[in-house]
Amino acid sequence: MPAREDIRDFLRREKASVLVEVTGAAGSTPRDTDAWMLVSEGAIFSTIGGGQLEYMAIDEARRALRSGRAAGPMNVPLGPEIGQCCGGRVGLSFAAVDAALAERLVARADREMAERPHVYVFGAGHVGDALAMALSLSPLRVVLVDTREAELVASAVPGIETCLTAMPEAVVRAAPAGSSFVILTHDHALDFLIAAEALKRQDAAYVGMIGSKTKRATFRNWLSREIGRPETFERLTCPIGGTALKDKRPSVIAALAAAEILTAALSWEGTPVPQSPSPLGEKVARRAG
Repeated sequence: MPAREDIRDFLRREKASVLVEVTGAAGSTPRDTDAWMLVSEGAIFSTIGGGQLEYMAIDEARRALRSGRAAGPMNVPLGPEIGQCCGGRVGLSFAAVDAALAERLVARADREMAERPHVYVFGAGHVGDALAMALSLSPLRVVLVDTREAELVASAVPGIETCLTAMPEAVVRAAPAGSSFVILTHDHALDFLIAAEALKRQDAAYVGMIGSKTKRATFRNWLSREIGRPETFERLTCPIGGTALKDKRPSVIAALAAAEILTAALSWEGTPVPQSPSPLGEKVARRAG
C-alpha cells in the first residue's frame, strides 16, 4: 500500500475489508486508541503499529474475510509470549466494512486530515518538490504552492495538495493557526514578500526560507527598510535545514528541513481550528494515488 494512498482509492479497489481499531491501550504500547487500519485480502491501509501485534491483527482480519464470519475482539498482552517486550496491553476490535462504515471512515479520514498541522511549501522547484514529498509521509497536511501552473503539474506527487495562485501572500493570510510556512520560490523578491507576510503572524509554528548568508542579510535589511519591523526577523529560520551539513543536494536539504519543520509543527502549543478539506487559492488540486 503506497504510504500516500487516499482511503477512497483503497475502498474503491478493495471490495472486501475489515476495520481494525485500537480500543484499549494500557501501559507501554506502540499506539494509542486513535490508531486504526483497514485490512483486505491483499492490502493494508494505515497501521496500528506494533510488529507482532499488527501481524496478529492482520492474520485475524484475513481469517474473518476468508471464512465470512465476524472476528471477535482481542486483548493482547505485549510480552514475551508474542515476541514483544513493550509490557503493555492492547485491546482490538474488528468490523467488516460495509457501505455505511466506509462512508464514516472517509469522513473520519477527512476530519483527521483537516485537523493536521498545515505546512505550506512555497515553490515547486527541485527542493520544494523534495521537501513536500518528505513531509507527506508525516502526520502533516502539506500544500505545495506556486504561481506557475506548469511547475505544479510537473510536481504531481501522490497525496500532496497543490495550490496555484497569483497571490501567494493571500494563502499565508488564509492559513489556519499553527501553520508552517517554508519559502523557496524561483524569485528572491517573491520570497521576501511571502516571508514578510508569514512573519506578521504571531500564530505560525514555523517560518523558514532557503538561502545563503548574503540572502539572509539582504532580507533583514529589506525588512527594516520596507516593512519597518526588523525585530520579526528573529522568528525566521534561514537557511532551512541548518548549517551543520554543507550539502546542497535537494534531497539532503529536504531531509534536514523536514525534521526541523516536523518538530516545530507538532510541538506548537496553540489550538488549530479545523479547516475545509482544501486550502484557499485560485486553483487547488488534491493528488492521491
